[in-house]
Amino acid sequence: MNFNKAIIIGRVTRDPEIRTTPNGQTVASIGVASSRVWNNNTGERQEKTEFHNIVAWGRLAEICGQYLVKGQLVLFEGRIETRSWDGQDGVKRYKTEIVAENMQMGPKARSQEGGASTYQAKENTQSAPENSNPQNDEKIVQAEPQNEQSDNNQNANKENKNEEEIKIEDIPF
Repeated sequence: MNFNKAIIIGRVTRDPEIRTTPNGQTVASIGVASSRVWNNNTGERQEKTEFHNIVAWGRLAEICGQYLVKGQLVLFEGRIETRSWDGQDGVKRYKTEIVAENMQMGPKARSQEGGASTYQAKENTQSAPENSNPQNDEKIVQAEPQNEQSDNNQNANKENKNEEEIKIEDIPF
């Protein structure tokens, strides 16, 4: 059995670059940085940042171009592909990318607050598990933005009574 799935959560490193292919299909190139933090043997805090190339096609590419901005927290789910081409100097070049199938956006910047929205490149919808709580599940929309801020605020008010609030500044990436 073979399986090729990548899930990246990080910050957009530059505004998406939107292009149209000669046959009229929209494609977006997005850079995302994700960080890993750990303590080494001496207890010192270490951090390493990885930079990822994301490619989105069709309606998902248009949404990326319309809503993503540099510094925004984002989750991409897709597959890893490596493409090759001959450079102008005749040397074969390679580039590994994540071809996005789903995207979930976070707040636009660290200081701004807002609800997350989910976008899916596929035509079908995902159904929630039977044992899930519909009030806490995120809604998946088909290439249509949805403002979930009011739903998130209502859920946050209920949860804040029982839990400590997590601030976006506390997230390590």
